[in-house]
Amino acid sequence: MTGAPKVLHLTTTAISLDWLLAPQLVAFEEAGFEVLTASAPGPHVDAIRSRGIAHFPLPSLSRNMDLRRDWAACRELHALIATHRPDIVHTHNPKPGVLGRIAARHMHVPIVVNTVHGLYAQPTDPLRRRLPVFGIERAAAMFSDAELVQNPEDVALLRSLGVPSERVHLLGNGIDLARFSPNAGRSRMARAIRHKLGIAPSTPVVGMVGRLVWEKGYREFFGAVRALRAERDQDFAVIVVGPDELGKAGAVDQAAIDDMRAHGVHFLGSRNDVEVILSALDVFVLPSHREGFPRAAMEASAMGVPVVASDIRGCRQVVAHGETGFLVPPRNELVLAGALSRLLHDRPLRQKLGAAARARALREFDQERVIARTLAVYRSQLELLGRERPQPARSTQSRYSDSIDLVADAASKRDEFPAAA
Repeated sequence: MTGAPKVLHLTTTAISLDWLLAPQLVAFEEAGFEVLTASAPGPHVDAIRSRGIAHFPLPSLSRNMDLRRDWAACRELHALIATHRPDIVHTHNPKPGVLGRIAARHMHVPIVVNTVHGLYAQPTDPLRRRLPVFGIERAAAMFSDAELVQNPEDVALLRSLGVPSERVHLLGNGIDLARFSPNAGRSRMARAIRHKLGIAPSTPVVGMVGRLVWEKGYREFFGAVRALRAERDQDFAVIVVGPDELGKAGAVDQAAIDDMRAHGVHFLGSRNDVEVILSALDVFVLPSHREGFPRAAMEASAMGVPVVASDIRGCRQVVAHGETGFLVPPRNELVLAGALSRLLHDRPLRQKLGAAARARALREFDQERVIARTLAVYRSQLELLGRERPQPARSTQSRYSDSIDLVADAASKRDEFPAAA
């Protein structure tokens, strides 16, 4: 291997590369790597390429279970690796995580890294769900050199499944704290959005951000909204932001959307100004059934909005119950309605929890830490192969060099594995 190391990031869809990974991909380029990306083709590809990041489509890759298409996607991935010969293949999401790790090792890629954004089963799930998910993850992890795990609860779980401890690294999760920061300009835009939707300045607004699929907890959220509307003792507005998934398994159906519109819910679809929408909210809700380490809840916290979320892995790492918001039992719309009612009736409490949420986000949810930890793993793996670290651009030398060394030192002492929250 000579020249700048090539790292190929593989996701199911381009939206993950654009909305979730783009700042990291740019930072990896700045740190001296040649960054390639691959996913199913889609409307977000142009946004990735506009950042100077190469993208290669895998037309057969999809979220759906289809053995014929999956086999075709494997062949496309093999051809891509054979053509570009990456030094590192870094996989994300469940299906690329399995197919990509196996394909990369089969093609003799020197370094294989996988990010565990959240295992698709939890210890509380039925055995029929846990067995296949845990078995597949355990098998796929045998093909990687490093598993970067966002959630500390998954660190312990992977170890219990027999994944070697030296491969497991706690990554955490982070967001752009400069973008998700309350300021006067965003407040003005938020007031404009409220005015456009016909929401009075004094009316509290409850909101969700996420794909319109039932597992995000929309059934419980809609039930809670109907219950609160029936009480008629508190005026409030509801905003939902996120793409519909009509026609896909588990999607919120059109009849449910129409019913909630009749209950005054504003469905805004996909938005590129989520930080402005969050500025318009007084309470953020995430009654999800499954999460890894939810970005939307971190973003709401960073905007100073209290969060009501399910008491599940992932949400527990974002919300401090009674301090930055409330954790409620999953799949329980009555308790959810009670938590929302308490916040809707108590403006000082909303302000107190929101301020604490913002402070916690500043302490714990900085994406720069995630970038530094990933680069530290890349560097350590390259050094094991006798490669020198890539040379970052002059403008980023001080930005990452010291933090990478600090993270690497912590990893060598195994200090990167705090107890699960």
